[in-house]
Amino acid sequence: MNIRQLSVHENPPMELLLAADPSQKLVESYVKRGHCFVAESNDQWIGVYILLPTKPQTIEIVNIAVDESHQGQGIGKDLLRHAISTAKTLGYTTIEIGTGNSSIGQLALYQKCGFRIVEVDLNFFLRHYEEEIIENGIRCMDMIRLSQNI
Repeated sequence: MNIRQLSVHENPPMELLLAADPSQKLVESYVKRGHCFVAESNDQWIGVYILLPTKPQTIEIVNIAVDESHQGQGIGKDLLRHAISTAKTLGYTTIEIGTGNSSIGQLALYQKCGFRIVEVDLNFFLRHYEEEIIENGIRCMDMIRLSQNI
């Protein structure tokens, strides 16, 4: 597997990005402003993440996804480690990530990779998404924000 930044002439893997964030409008907005990285294997994109500078010295992973057929193989953890390393190389001192209250697996993964819960944005998904999101039998309503000093 190889992880690399997309060139400005390449279209991002929208299908993968939309698997992590169902709002095409939001994805299209931040993909234009961020740094998009893809994980490739056998000339196929199997993972993606986007880093977006948010404030001085802080960058956020605004989207991270692994193709469903490649999940459970440590690719998500590899993408997170790559994002943290890239953020350090770019000179940032803090990296953030957010996920839904219903994203139990993601919450565990992020904490295993050193992120700490720093905030809960109540009703975030009710305010920003028209369609109801259900994960793990739980309605996704609140954004759990996590951070890590790097």
